[in-house]
Amino acid sequence: MTDAALQFVDHDKVGRVASVDTSCVTIDVTNSILLTRIGIGQLIAIRGATEREYLIAMTERVTRSMREELPNLDDVGEGGAVLRTVPTDLMQAILIGTFRTIEGAKANTFKRGADSFPQIDRECFVIEGVNLQRFMGILGAGVSEDERLKLGKFVADRSADAIASGDKFFQRHAAVLGSTGSGKSWAVALILERAAKLKFPNIIVFDMHGEYAPLANRALGGFAQRFRIAGPGDLENPGEDVLFLPYWLLNRDEMLSMILDRSDQNAPNQASRFTLHVRTLKGERLDAEKQHTVKKTFTVDSPIPYSVNKLFKLLETDNTTKGVGKTGPVKGEWEDKLTRFLSRLEAKLEDRRYGFMFQPPTVAIAYGWLATQVLKLLGSDGGSGIKIVDFSEVPADVLPVVTGTLARLLYDVQFWMDSNTRTPVTLLCDEAHLYLPVRDDADAVQRQALGSFERIAKEGRKYGFSLLVVSQRPSDVSRTILSQCNNFLALRLTNETDQGVIKRLMPDSLAGLTSVLPLLDTGEALLLGDAVLLPTRIKLDIPKIPPDSATRDFWREWGTNQPQPAAILSAIERLRSQSRN
Repeated sequence: MTDAALQFVDHDKVGRVASVDTSCVTIDVTNSILLTRIGIGQLIAIRGATEREYLIAMTERVTRSMREELPNLDDVGEGGAVLRTVPTDLMQAILIGTFRTIEGAKANTFKRGADSFPQIDRECFVIEGVNLQRFMGILGAGVSEDERLKLGKFVADRSADAIASGDKFFQRHAAVLGSTGSGKSWAVALILERAAKLKFPNIIVFDMHGEYAPLANRALGGFAQRFRIAGPGDLENPGEDVLFLPYWLLNRDEMLSMILDRSDQNAPNQASRFTLHVRTLKGERLDAEKQHTVKKTFTVDSPIPYSVNKLFKLLETDNTTKGVGKTGPVKGEWEDKLTRFLSRLEAKLEDRRYGFMFQPPTVAIAYGWLATQVLKLLGSDGGSGIKIVDFSEVPADVLPVVTGTLARLLYDVQFWMDSNTRTPVTLLCDEAHLYLPVRDDADAVQRQALGSFERIAKEGRKYGFSLLVVSQRPSDVSRTILSQCNNFLALRLTNETDQGVIKRLMPDSLAGLTSVLPLLDTGEALLLGDAVLLPTRIKLDIPKIPPDSATRDFWREWGTNQPQPAAILSAIERLRSQSRN
């Protein structure tokens, strides 16, 4: 027979239940000595309806108040009764789960949620020492071997591994949130490192600053495959790792958000002619490719190559063609109405910063090019299932459109794939606040990206497509996207507004846990959500290959490292050429 994991003796007893509501228990403390060792987050076991059951609670408040009372009659001396001062010790704890010594054929089981409420005067015990070690071991043992995601150690018991369910962590969206310098990038690198040990992982990292490049360095033991969105220096001779996102991949609304000024009185005319010509050019391309089946059902948003130069000429013809009247030429129907639209489009076409979109190589206009590119990103062959896409050279004003277009494209491919051949994909959105802002604060360009990502957040789970959102400012990230995340790895957050976001996303009964967020050490985190049985404070493991995001030692380097004039001059030329090469 298996021994009970929780075995209490008299000195483990801290008190009795004094009051109960739907989520909170007040405990009248009778062991004042034991009280001095109890802190916020301490686990308490409350005796349940049977000897084999305990309700597990977590302390969120400990108080001591003093009151005056009459002494016992035996203590009254000749001078009469004197009031004495005695302490009243109380603890407030939130119910988080139920532990059973035996449940059917299973022994020592823990489940989230309380099956019943504790009764008044029930005994309460502190879970510490050997009991704590055994209980923490149960939490990880409940996750099957093939879905174990080891993240670190429990702060409450450094001998026990903090294990999450990898399935639940990724399939229901997750968020890694923490202030700058809290260990957020290391946490991401650790998660990627764990996933890379699987046979066919499929995670695409949107890397905004190029900090995850070391994870693709095979000389350092890297496990990822790295791509870069083409910069101005890549347009002539792009390498194998360079990605282009040609303009024809953008749908109608994404394209117009970049070149249409909605305040222009001719904006409806401009959008109308643009739509008509793009659809015509795509249809002509399908005819040339003999894709007659596709042509029957394609739309203006279908990703079909066309020539942007031909589009420009058609619009220019509209803008200059005069009409024919009874007495001769008259002002044309579209004459001079597309001038501003054409100038904005021309500016984009000639700006090398937008070369990855408007100046792609000839091969990127081929009909079969798209399939080759998507296979690079959605494939998981040869142990390179972790893909890092470096967006560091993308201009900030179009970053939302670029990320949104790529995310939408990958999701659409997953959406249209047969369900029996579909394999799961996760998008890891680093620095999400840069391109997934709160909708009320978003401009026209950002709203296009939001639409794509919010659709994934709402519907992606059904199609094996999930998000892992990473940000240092959760208050600046779309509420819709964060509300769809069911798992949170919350590192140190010092801003009250950011803490409030986490608090609003948690059940009311667990909201008190957020009070510890500003006190977390570097590399410590609160792990909350469906992936773990118990909301816990953990110390994250250190990744074997750290990202290139280490905090610089300002004072020490000022004392040892002299600025290099050659490096500064080189940076100036890179700035001028808009290229790191």
